[in-house]
Amino acid sequence: MDLVIRATVVFFFIFIVTRVAGKRELSSMEPFDLILLVVIGDLVQQGITQSDYSVTGALLVISTMTILTVFLAFVNFRLRFLRSVLEGEPVVLVDNGKVIERNMRRERITIEDLEAEGRQQQVTDVGKMRWAVLETSGRISIIPAE
Repeated sequence: MDLVIRATVVFFFIFIVTRVAGKRELSSMEPFDLILLVVIGDLVQQGITQSDYSVTGALLVISTMTILTVFLAFVNFRLRFLRSVLEGEPVVLVDNGKVIERNMRRERITIEDLEAEGRQQQVTDVGKMRWAVLETSGRISIIPAE
């Protein structure tokens, strides 16, 4: 039972940390971020299982994490009012060619990040963007001006 409690606490802690980290940071991982993620995974494993290296313990922890993930997906699907908390909301970064500085600052996105994403979507100038929206996945969707 100790493993289930530890796994549940760590699961919700990781959930909160990823929500605080922000959408954009999680979608654009650099090599250092990947290494850090692996190290965090190892630290989480050590914190959850302590010195329990049994197959039963591993199955119990994996099952707990899976059940919690499915549970949150179910809650997200069934309870619409919690979606913004569990999933986040899209954020408008550009409206009719004008950058919304407050949203850019809050999401920690630079104009260079926005321009780079625009180039990938064949919109070379921020002024030619009708909208740029930071999606809940961390990707930026750009709708060009007509």
